[in-house]
Amino acid sequence: MTNFDPQPSRRILLAGAGAVGLGGLAGEALAAAPAAPLLNPVVRQRADAQVFRHSDGYYYLTGSVPEYDRLIVRRSRTLAGLASAEEAVIWRRPAEGKLGGYIWAPELHWIDGAWHMYFAAGDKGQPFRIRTYVLRCDGRNALTGTWSLLGEVQTPWDSFNLDSTIFHHKGVRYFCWAQKEPGIETNSNLYLAPLATPLTLGRPPVRLTVPTLDWEVRGFKVAEAPAVLIRNGRVFIAYSASATDDRYCLGLLTADADADLMSEASWTKSPQPVFVSSEETGVWGPGHNSFTVDEQGRDVLVFHGRDYKAIKGNPLFDPNRHTRVQRLYYKADGTLDFGVPAGAGEIPDRFSPLDRSGAFLRVEGEAVGVGEGPLAATQLRQKAGPAGTVTLEPILRPGHMLRVEAGKVVVAPAASGDRAAVFKRVKGLAGRGVSFQASDGGYLGHRDGAVVVGPARDARARAAATFVVS
Repeated sequence: MTNFDPQPSRRILLAGAGAVGLGGLAGEALAAAPAAPLLNPVVRQRADAQVFRHSDGYYYLTGSVPEYDRLIVRRSRTLAGLASAEEAVIWRRPAEGKLGGYIWAPELHWIDGAWHMYFAAGDKGQPFRIRTYVLRCDGRNALTGTWSLLGEVQTPWDSFNLDSTIFHHKGVRYFCWAQKEPGIETNSNLYLAPLATPLTLGRPPVRLTVPTLDWEVRGFKVAEAPAVLIRNGRVFIAYSASATDDRYCLGLLTADADADLMSEASWTKSPQPVFVSSEETGVWGPGHNSFTVDEQGRDVLVFHGRDYKAIKGNPLFDPNRHTRVQRLYYKADGTLDFGVPAGAGEIPDRFSPLDRSGAFLRVEGEAVGVGEGPLAATQLRQKAGPAGTVTLEPILRPGHMLRVEAGKVVVAPAASGDRAAVFKRVKGLAGRGVSFQASDGGYLGHRDGAVVVGPARDARARAAATFVVS
């Protein structure tokens, strides 16, 4: 086993500030809207997306293109900027021979002072003879440097393998990937091993999981696309399962951060998928994720998904798997809560009253209250209007807004020019976070579990009308 100094900000995020309370950081620094809103989809027709924030301050994005014929990289100082960032083609497949087939699932990594691109490639005439290869860049600028083929990653079997990722834990650089193992009747399983060199493993791998559950074997028996996150004393590996149509979904492996990661017994599998298609939000086939952080340091989930369910022909050749992002949340015990894939538009927020930690604005049907509940029921999209105004749209009710009726707040269909659904976003009345002022001058707040609009004349009322945003 070879030890390395960890490099920053990969597809893995190293353990940092306690993530259970991470949302509080956002409320301290809110009030002004960002110059360029972060909207979904972030980048259209880029599947299998990896997004990460590197130590140079840039966000980098790479992913599969619909033609499966080239490798691309774009970068931006902000997540929102990735949408319009110039995209560099760093490599194109050869016209003949090896690597002349389908090019899939690239990942960019900084290893020992140089950029490396890991990717899967088939051969001309055998496009599904997929193996994992590595390119290396001769300069520090991944977009303008010269890239050359370093070689093929050596795994124990000469068989279909792809979707590799790299992470560091306790001084060890690990390599995690998907492969078809001879003798096991699946399309791919997940494996883990320390990485001795960019092309070789430091010891024989451990098999982490085999797809056997009903949600892992729909269409195909698949466990692929591992993405690693270390938080709250645990190592999480999210992975994708089943066919790449609307049945595609995420599962989760979890190990204690102090456990032996090279022991299969250290890992537990989620009995149910943790992220699936959503009829309410209109996102289908969410999968092949990565993790990053936003400009405020909050954890962010990156994934691809389609805007429609029905697909003509092979879903692999449907081009509209778009790169999407949304914030990642945690349950009270520190485990991950993915919620549902948010639909098109602004990235949703959660609003916790300053005087009720752990409770949130919550939408159930037409009613709006404050309390606990499923993550998706507590996520609302701030849709910006003129002069600092916003409307608040529940993600499970697209086209609906929070609306003031007789001093109470309800959910109603959006209507142009409806002043009762417009709020002015202001600095939190209690000195932190954010408050929302209605058109009649009252403030959005809560009383006895209900959400109301009224004056905030004393400290108690101001705290009830102030929200920490996460």
